[in-house]
Amino acid sequence: MHVTTEAPERRKPRITSLELLCVVLALAIFARSWFADALDVPALRTGSTVFVAICVQALPFLVLGVLISGAIAAFVPARTLEKVLPRNAGAAVGVAGLAGVALPGCECASVPVARRLMGHGVAPAAALTFLLAAPAVNPVVLVATAVAFPGRPEMVLARFLGSFATAVVMGLLWSKWGRADWLAERALRRLPDVEGRGRWAVFAETARSDLAESGGFLVLGALIAATLNVLVPGGWFDVLAGHLVLGVAVMAVLAVVLALCSEADAFVAASMTALPLLPKLVFLVVGPAIDVKLFALQAGAFGRSFATRFAPVTFVVAVVCAVAVGGVLL
Repeated sequence: MHVTTEAPERRKPRITSLELLCVVLALAIFARSWFADALDVPALRTGSTVFVAICVQALPFLVLGVLISGAIAAFVPARTLEKVLPRNAGAAVGVAGLAGVALPGCECASVPVARRLMGHGVAPAAALTFLLAAPAVNPVVLVATAVAFPGRPEMVLARFLGSFATAVVMGLLWSKWGRADWLAERALRRLPDVEGRGRWAVFAETARSDLAESGGFLVLGALIAATLNVLVPGGWFDVLAGHLVLGVAVMAVLAVVLALCSEADAFVAASMTALPLLPKLVFLVVGPAIDVKLFALQAGAFGRSFATRFAPVTFVVAVVCAVAVGGVLL
């Protein structure tokens, strides 16, 4: 009996992103003198300076934020927050908003935490209030805002009040008009708490993934901010400075499109020196409440039916709260 065996199929070599990066770095090293001469342009030097300044200022706060976010995901069970929330939905909204001050995290982390709260029986209104408050009014974000706007304590207070009001108003609106059937079934499914040695693995993985994702958004936002500072004529921002309503509208839309991390957006807003403080405040209040990445995360966690209703209302409420608070304090 003759048995034939087939030779194992050879895998075709594939170039990975790491190998491509090594090749690009090697070419940059060998051609550094040519690059130095070709890129010696005043506008490019200015843009690179703005880009590096934003990244260097924001990165420590971003790292601190993702470490805290990972610790919350791994070591704070959702039932711990459930115990401190009142049974009454209206009272729970206020407590959940204050819990966002004590339990900081980025907006990417607040979505799964809010989903965990719903899975443990917390009222959706309170969970959604926490979702909006945690990334916007926590100490890390407020300190970052103070560093980005030195000598402007009213800007820190205005951001806190505008964001807190947005979270509470949205929670109250949901408690009155929200419907459970707008939420996907997976949003209410019970999720097990992490136990034992797996906590450290969850901590490391959560911090790593948040840093990779948020760091990418930071770099993109810093690049766009640097480009705006160089390519957009100063007269355009002067026009926005002279038309407050237009400036507010543009900055609100820009906050949604840029999708920056809440620990870094203050530095991007501060870099737009020609704009008055009110449009910048709108940018800082709207961004952590709703942007394109948050819409995708909310649609994935709570369902598309929820996201298409919750996101537009959040945008309007955030703009109104920011303008109301800014009109008094700024």
